[in-house]
Amino acid sequence: MTRRELLTSMPLLAVSHAARAGPQLEIRAARLRQQIESLSAHGRPSGGSFSDGVSRIGYSDADIAGRKYVLSLVEAARLKARIDAAGNIFVRKPGTNAALSPVLFGSHIDSVPNGGNFDGDLGSLAAIEVLRVLGENGIVTRRPLEAVVWSCEEATFNGNTLNGSRAAAGKLRPGELEGVSRGLTLSESMRRIGGDPARLDETQLRSGAFHAYLELHIEQGGTLDKEGTSIGIVEGIVALDHYDAVITGMANHAGTTPMADRQDALLAAAQLTLAVREVVTQQPGPQVGTVGHLDVEPNASNVVPGRVRLSIDLRDLSTEKLRRLGEAIRARAAAIGAQTKTQIVLTQTQHAEPALASSEVKAVIQRAAAQLQLSHRSLPSGAVHDAQVMATVGPMGMIFVPSVGGISHSPQEVTSWEDCMRGANVLLQSVLALAA
Repeated sequence: MTRRELLTSMPLLAVSHAARAGPQLEIRAARLRQQIESLSAHGRPSGGSFSDGVSRIGYSDADIAGRKYVLSLVEAARLKARIDAAGNIFVRKPGTNAALSPVLFGSHIDSVPNGGNFDGDLGSLAAIEVLRVLGENGIVTRRPLEAVVWSCEEATFNGNTLNGSRAAAGKLRPGELEGVSRGLTLSESMRRIGGDPARLDETQLRSGAFHAYLELHIEQGGTLDKEGTSIGIVEGIVALDHYDAVITGMANHAGTTPMADRQDALLAAAQLTLAVREVVTQQPGPQVGTVGHLDVEPNASNVVPGRVRLSIDLRDLSTEKLRRLGEAIRARAAAIGAQTKTQIVLTQTQHAEPALASSEVKAVIQRAAAQLQLSHRSLPSGAVHDAQVMATVGPMGMIFVPSVGGISHSPQEVTSWEDCMRGANVLLQSVLALAA
């Protein structure tokens, strides 16, 4: 079946009454689908359709229009939204005990350039739909509930990701507010969407700000889709080590330099790229390694390359495993440098600790999936999410649904409507359990 057929012909999910253990609330499937499709209009290519994807860059006009649409949904649900100092949208539904910390859940609606319509959108609109369904059914939980739409989650502001959630958690690095992207500083961009960066310290989410944080998201990988599994229960968001490798040889004439005399920096870079793959795949496990960027100098067809700079990205839930992989790659780099008569310098430029999901929250998600008779499995997240920032504030859990073909950050990104609604119903039941 083609992607367009998936988007247009799949029936909407309704959990069967026979599968229920007594009366059970459900997401309004048709309404959530319509909202996801309507949000797609903001940032869609001119003359395009839903299947053409979206470019809704954080803080852009399309993002502002999308946020306005989200606020209209909040109003339709007879709820009130507040915008924090970073421009994040919070929607609160009171509980019977106002002294208790809330259950927080949501995602983001901004996209990468030429992205898809499910990354972030599903989790954000499902969060608002949870509050709306509870209100329509007169359900008041013991704990307050709070849906959130984080601002500028994607890597679209000076290469920095998770901008809204990091700002809310007090995780911005010094000088970030003054950084400029697309002609505006981060401070100016936050003000453009209703934020007030001068109040970031005052409104910061601190330890105990919420009872638990939940995020529904598409997997953005192919594990669930390949297995035919409905629900992924995220073990944690992987640690990341990033290295820059600078390989220095000698630029020389391509026609007059004998092969045996060459100090070819690009040849060494090619061997190092293969070495990264070999090191990472030598032991079992979900670890990944990527060489994704190269700069070649002088980058001329008739010159032996004299200098290459490349990136190495390593990810796994275990920081100890990443350390071992880094050491092994350093050893291979030294050997390659000696063999090719080049100098290879590896510098670690970034380290991000893993964000492990709470065992209690994972158990709640697992029970919800089992209650709905949905197949489920545990797996790590290789992509970054706002949830990893929230894990520094309180207990965190994530719900994954399949990405068809493992495709994401592309107009070809798609999750079947059945899987969207399955995930939304697991979110609903998990929220109810955590807020009881």
